[in-house]
Amino acid sequence: MQIYTREQIEQVVGLDDTALGVIRDAFTALGRGEVVQPPILSMALEEANGEVDVKTAHIRGLKHFAIKVSPGFFNNPARGLPSLNGLMVVFSAETGVAEALLNDGGYLTAIRTALAGAVAAECLSRPDSKRVALIGAGEQAGLQLEALRLVRDIESVDVWARDKERAEHFARETEERLGLTVRSHDSLHAVCENADIIVTATPSRSPLLELSMLPAGVHVTAMGSDSPEKRELDSDVLTGCNHFVCDSRSQSEINGELKGLEEAPSFEVHELGALLAAGHRLREQANDEEDGQQFITVADLTGTGVQDTAIASLALARLTHQ
Repeated sequence: MQIYTREQIEQVVGLDDTALGVIRDAFTALGRGEVVQPPILSMALEEANGEVDVKTAHIRGLKHFAIKVSPGFFNNPARGLPSLNGLMVVFSAETGVAEALLNDGGYLTAIRTALAGAVAAECLSRPDSKRVALIGAGEQAGLQLEALRLVRDIESVDVWARDKERAEHFARETEERLGLTVRSHDSLHAVCENADIIVTATPSRSPLLELSMLPAGVHVTAMGSDSPEKRELDSDVLTGCNHFVCDSRSQSEINGELKGLEEAPSFEVHELGALLAAGHRLREQANDEEDGQQFITVADLTGTGVQDTAIASLALARLTHQ
């Protein structure tokens, strides 16, 4: 079995159109029923303020499948270590033989998560979306922005974070690096006010966004709620938006935003893969085109094993020049 380092993987996998297509195709296969995807295996290590998730999936017709182990140990920064880590083992889908260990330290997870946000925005946001509001100023917020630029002509960015200095630093660095107009804000209302797309990428344990903060026509992608104790959206966002979409309904009910509802949802819950497989664009299906442009759409992305198999397969193919 060949072992590949993060440095080797970073050289061949990034935020590009091919990787975007791989993640889009993975969701589409999921929506067509061409994927075996078991529930997430999760384990909490309370005494260490840590958790471990194991995700996997098999896509019919793909030569490989991956099993990802993703630890998060949140006391690590005090030790000078990253909070998130992980690796993926890639197996032959024909023989079950382990062919590669991708010791990526969580890099591929970060990339596939950003690309999933871009796929959701491509499917759900207005095509003329140009202004992004970022809730959170960490690594994933920056990657989400870069991935969005693959599908939308982004011109300006507004950012908010609990740590004001971090938001200001993010704004300066991002403006210089990407050549966009980037402003930091002191309030959530202000950061959302003129947004076409809002991305939440935080570890929040209580809702941040309320329906009253959302302008007409906005699309919201919520990434941060990926475990039972996390939550970014108030319930009125789910009940008051025009369309609610998730990557996996079962995961959203346990780890994502649906778990915040006190009873079963009275609204229709769409899955992203099913929309892609059917070729549906929800804004285009409105009875009146102008009404469709005013729709508020929400995507709740908890992270799926099919994304991990897809990005790991791409990485192995590029590493081995297949």
